Amino acid sequence: MYFLQAPQVLELQTFTTMPAPLRRPQRSVWADANRGGAPTDSFLEGPAFDDAGNLYVSDIPFGRIFRIDPAGAWTQVAEYDGEPNGMKFIDAGTLLVTDYKNGLMRVDVRTGSVTPHLQRRNTESFKGVNDLVLDAQGNIYFTDQGQSGLHDPSGRLYRLRPGGQLDLLLSNVPSPNGVALSPDGKVLYLAVTRGNCVWRVPLLADGSVAKVSQFFTSYGPSGPDGLAVDMQGRVLVANPGLGYVWVLNTRAEPVMVLRGPAGASTTNIAFGGPDRSTLFVTDSTHGNVLMHVLDVPGVVLHGSIPAESK
Repeated sequence: MYFLQAPQVLELQTFTTMPAPLRRPQRSVWADANRGGAPTDSFLEGPAFDDAGNLYVSDIPFGRIFRIDPAGAWTQVAEYDGEPNGMKFIDAGTLLVTDYKNGLMRVDVRTGSVTPHLQRRNTESFKGVNDLVLDAQGNIYFTDQGQSGLHDPSGRLYRLRPGGQLDLLLSNVPSPNGVALSPDGKVLYLAVTRGNCVWRVPLLADGSVAKVSQFFTSYGPSGPDGLAVDMQGRVLVANPGLGYVWVLNTRAEPVMVLRGPAGASTTNIAFGGPDRSTLFVTDSTHGNVLMHVLDVPGVVLHGSIPAESK
């Protein structure tokens, strides 16, 4: 990778750490499959903010959802038989969750109840859904990653329309992970973890995609995971294998590298704070949430699904 100008390197700071009473230092089915059997007391992903400024994160191996207030205090909101990953609010009190085990699920953050939204496609289970984003029309774009990779490039990108129609947009992705939309909603960025890159997916007016390209190429043992976009159209890429968050300009040139502490696994990212200019980052393997104040706010995330589809 060659840069005409070296990116600015900045350090991520710790916002909050999962309290010891909430940690579960024990084996789990998820950790046996994904962490080589190592005891994993938590694995945080899916950061999402409510209107009051509370941050919600998922804990994949133990099926838990947590709320973290602006002061960094933790409250468990829900626990259920699932493996929740990416999350977005679809109204003021409801999280839509990509659950590897169960498909798309809803979590009422006021009561903690968890209900299905879309668990199967034509009675066929998904490979293992991972992340999602909503557009201004109420379409839900989500990835179906499973255990795909370069050995099996069969991961999928779906669009669920407000009326319930499910469109398969891509079916050849080696480990589709995070998704984010450009400020005008015309381009979807797709993290391709095992390909160690980010794809650019133009969304055409007729609902199709075409001329999908490789936007950015990273390196290291584990490729891009969560994505976000700011109001300038810069793409932010969480790269857990490096412990970085790349900040890319519209030409995919790194203009900034946000670096986590030694050994950090920077998996998912979300903008928050009063002006949406603070980036919050899950350090999954340590149960930490990291942060850095940036000079440009994140895009406003769409979060409403028309009533008839609820």
